[in-house]
Amino acid sequence: MGPRRIVCLTEEPTETLYALGEQDRIVGISGFTVRPPQARREKPKVSAFTSAKIEAILALRPELAIGFSDIQADIAAELVRRGVEVWVANHRSVDGILDYVRRLGALVGAGERANAYADGLRRGLDEIEAQAATLPVRPRVYFEEWDEPIITGIQWVAELVRIAGGEDVFPELSAQPLARGRILASGDPVVERAPDIIFGSWCGKKFRPEQVAARPGWSAIPAVRDGELHEIKSPLILQPGPAALTDGVTAMAAVIRRWAMRRGE
Repeated sequence: MGPRRIVCLTEEPTETLYALGEQDRIVGISGFTVRPPQARREKPKVSAFTSAKIEAILALRPELAIGFSDIQADIAAELVRRGVEVWVANHRSVDGILDYVRRLGALVGAGERANAYADGLRRGLDEIEAQAATLPVRPRVYFEEWDEPIITGIQWVAELVRIAGGEDVFPELSAQPLARGRILASGDPVVERAPDIIFGSWCGKKFRPEQVAARPGWSAIPAVRDGELHEIKSPLILQPGPAALTDGVTAMAAVIRRWAMRRGE
């Protein structure tokens, strides 16, 4: 039932299909895929975020290609023109990720397993949120998705910050679905909002705390003053799939708890 030959243009459908035991349907993956590790060993890499090897994808005879967001609109359009059925998801929230898992499962005839998996992911988030509710104090958190230009965290990241026990300092920007809507013209607004913790996840390159700390005026930020600059690896938090709802939020929660326990003594 459902498509037997699937090309995953981003990591989250790959991770989800493996989790559901439906990995045999996958015939091609994104070159940025790191979860699960065996996917890189087992599947040909045929795409990046904004580009894809169209001829290589066509050679795999896919029945469906799965992508994400406006970032992959051009890839999707070309594949559609070449006769490939394409599903481009556009979820931006925690609830959207859970719904995505359920829809993908239904698409491949694994609806019951997908519902159970999504329910388990939700329970894990509820447990983290309940633990966070016991913290003596909640830190103000700034999440940086990119450095030049400065881009603040997307909606699901801001929601996970709150679940983990923090308060996102740019809630109004997190509601912007496109990255260009979350660009800061300068670092001054971050200084003004005085975060206690800074998380960095620069997609595709290593976060450099020393570069962030050296920005003009940032020495006044509590997070910089106290050395609370932490990298969350982009595959763990910037992919709108299971990784963010498990290892990503867990990593943030651990940092937030350590901070809160020190302040609450």
